[in-house]
Amino acid sequence: MHFTTRIDGAAAHITVHGEIDYTTLPTLSAAAAGLPPDVTELVWDLHDARFMDVAGLHLLFDQPSQEGPARKTTVTNLAPQPLRLLVLATEVNPALELARLLPDTLPATLLDD
Repeated sequence: MHFTTRIDGAAAHITVHGEIDYTTLPTLSAAAAGLPPDVTELVWDLHDARFMDVAGLHLLFDQPSQEGPARKTTVTNLAPQPLRLLVLATEVNPALELARLLPDTLPATLLDD
């Protein structure tokens, strides 16, 4: 697994290339925690992350303590398996607020279930 980070003003885009699991979680969490404090929006691009286990839920839903303004976190380009994991997690725990992670509208694949 590797990732790329692009910062554009107050928004950071982290693109994950590979699986998200407990082995890769510390590296990805450190990448997010290491963003400059003036970054107020974090977009996880998961186009190349075809598999995500429960560690991905921690990555996306756990908010690290940080100085400065709160950071809005969103996810884009979800593959079917990570999307299904997010849907299942929010069915079990509606407080996770899937709509907060997915910008604009939910993908059409959710409407098929």
